[in-house]
Amino acid sequence: MTGITAHGEKRLVLASGRAHPALAKDVARELDIELLPTTAYDFANGEIYVRFAESVRGTDVFVLQSHTTPINQWVMEQLLMVDALKRASAKRITVVAPFYPYARQDKKHRGREPISARLIADLFKTAGADRLMSVDLHAAQTQGFFDGPVDHLWAQPILTDYVRSRVDLSNTAVVSPDAGRIRVAEQWAAKFGGVPLAFVHKTRDITKPNQAVANRVVGDVQGRTAILVDDLIDTGGTIAEAVKVVLAAGASDVIVAATHGVLSDPAAQRLSECGAREVIVTDTLPIPSDKQFPQLTILPIAPLLARAIREVFDDGSVTSLFDGVA
Repeated sequence: MTGITAHGEKRLVLASGRAHPALAKDVARELDIELLPTTAYDFANGEIYVRFAESVRGTDVFVLQSHTTPINQWVMEQLLMVDALKRASAKRITVVAPFYPYARQDKKHRGREPISARLIADLFKTAGADRLMSVDLHAAQTQGFFDGPVDHLWAQPILTDYVRSRVDLSNTAVVSPDAGRIRVAEQWAAKFGGVPLAFVHKTRDITKPNQAVANRVVGDVQGRTAILVDDLIDTGGTIAEAVKVVLAAGASDVIVAATHGVLSDPAAQRLSECGAREVIVTDTLPIPSDKQFPQLTILPIAPLLARAIREVFDDGSVTSLFDGVA
């Protein structure tokens, strides 16, 4: 007989960057573990230093980072953390990016443009990541950019369970803010038992970021509560205009539901003044007090992340978290 058989147990370790410490603590609490002690700081010229205070040799490490502003700093910090773990002999490294950075740049709209979402995946792989985990990718094909397993989690069950408690489903319509998100809106409508579906026809100038013009509603929202669904809200321009168009089309009121609350200025002002009864997001990204407003509801994503991390660690099925659909 050749070789040596080890009888040690697997060890799960959760490490976190500095972008969203509250979320990391919530995930650790759900897993009933402590975060890996980490030293991280910036040098005077902006370079980042990271070091882990405990041995990670042979461990299954999950590196959590929420890519909020300044996004490039947090991407670089997570890459350095992955590199440090690889060089410290971690057995498997999973990058947990609840909001995937550069997700909207998943294809070329015009010549001489980068496909930045693919570059991010390549950077994580080169740094030493074995696996990626993210929530509600902007485009499903981003899963194919990473050369390894990708766990694409859905926040939809969290959002739909909450929205169900806020509306009368017999008098509700699900509305996509543009034609590109109709598939997601169809899933919402099916989840609510086949409520009517509509979408807002809009035009966008691809040479001007964060600008779109909502034109009209295709579908019947007359006298109904309209649920506007999207994957993210950045400056809020698209959603705010969509709310106004839907109300003008005869909807009795509007609820907005999105997974990622980027909320770049002037999103808070736009959303608070657009006429929506409620704007619902998850805490995949930190939302400071100056970006919050009375109509905003923030739902916790930590239970979903913790369950998925545990399934991966136990070699279970992440798809089982979504009734076999993921």
